[in-house]
Amino acid sequence: MNSILWGCIADDFTGASDAASFFKKGGLKTVLYNGIPEEGVVPDEDIQAVVIATKIRSIDKNIAVEEALKAYEYLKSINTKQFYYKYCSTFDSTPEGNIGPIADALMDAVGETKTILCPALPVNKRTVERGILYVDGVPLAETSMRNHPVNPMWESEISELVKPQSQYPCINVDIEEMEEEDEEVWNRLNAFEEQKGKYYIIPDYVEDFDAERIVELFGNLKLLTGGSGIIEELAKKSAADENTVDEYEGTRGQALIIAGSCSKATLGQIEKFINDGGKTFKINPIRMLYEKQKLSDVWNYVIGNAESPVLVYSSENPEDVKYNQRHGADKISACLEQNMADLANLAVRNGYTRIIVAGGETSGAVTQKLGFNAYLIGESVSPGVPVMTPVERRDIRIVLKSGNFGDEDFFAKALKITKR
Repeated sequence: MNSILWGCIADDFTGASDAASFFKKGGLKTVLYNGIPEEGVVPDEDIQAVVIATKIRSIDKNIAVEEALKAYEYLKSINTKQFYYKYCSTFDSTPEGNIGPIADALMDAVGETKTILCPALPVNKRTVERGILYVDGVPLAETSMRNHPVNPMWESEISELVKPQSQYPCINVDIEEMEEEDEEVWNRLNAFEEQKGKYYIIPDYVEDFDAERIVELFGNLKLLTGGSGIIEELAKKSAADENTVDEYEGTRGQALIIAGSCSKATLGQIEKFINDGGKTFKINPIRMLYEKQKLSDVWNYVIGNAESPVLVYSSENPEDVKYNQRHGADKISACLEQNMADLANLAVRNGYTRIIVAGGETSGAVTQKLGFNAYLIGESVSPGVPVMTPVERRDIRIVLKSGNFGDEDFFAKALKITKR
């Protein structure tokens, strides 16, 4: 069995596709598994990076640790050399969060005495400076993410975020320190380890080019953790002696766009698509909840405009979302996700080969309904958003994006890159 250069455990599906896109961009042929593969399932011989999408982001801590360790055992069984634990670039964690316990368990499992906590992704305006996590220049705890309904973010300093979660201490490595010789950096870190035992390193990461220095210093550790910011550089380092040629091409067939995210970025992308003359169908959450608007209404519009891609969306501004939630936020979310997933499945069953989805929860519902277990990773529409080809249906192209990702013309770019 060939060695897998990198095995990545991601805490949700869109995070997994984000990580996979950067392994691919860095030069490694990459496969993404939706869940931990069954025993006996092995990647193709030419695969160099394996990413496993789990659902460990917000579930019970003990179950999350157990699932992460199962994913690690699978990756170890396929002869994986190095491991990466991928979580959100905004850290997404409360004092009772899962990042610390999972990182602790994985560090123990691989036998390392240290690893890095590196959530930054400067290309998407997530940076770390003097150990503080910023979103577009604003400390994390001062952003709107402070009021996130599932993972409220009440602290900006990473070491303080981790303290109530982890049994191990942290040490910051500031930009100025990273400019020192490797030996000087490691002398300080080794002295810290002698005093404290196992520990976490928090490197500053302000500009894209800082990734190269982080990888120079820490890229040989058996386990690394963070967002997707350093993954491309890690892949480049690993692929330096490889000669893989992995050409991507689009596919023939019709396209459907589905948007469930209410993020500012997705709302702007919808507006751009409409202003450019795109065909759209707006789902009314309340009418659909009470079955006054049905999936058949949506589908009839889609096939009635089959000569061009249709954008079906439920995305609304915060005021309308709040108004609609009077009818029950959970009920509305479940209704919308179910209908969006059924719509995607209906499209694929009727010969559509290009499915583009905006929104993490919507993407999760769609992938679960479509039922594909493994995806080959192609070119990226935007940083962290790759085109994915189901291993079981290589004529299909799927694009899944987190709500905040992508430029204004994201949908037009996705349509173009998925089309042969």
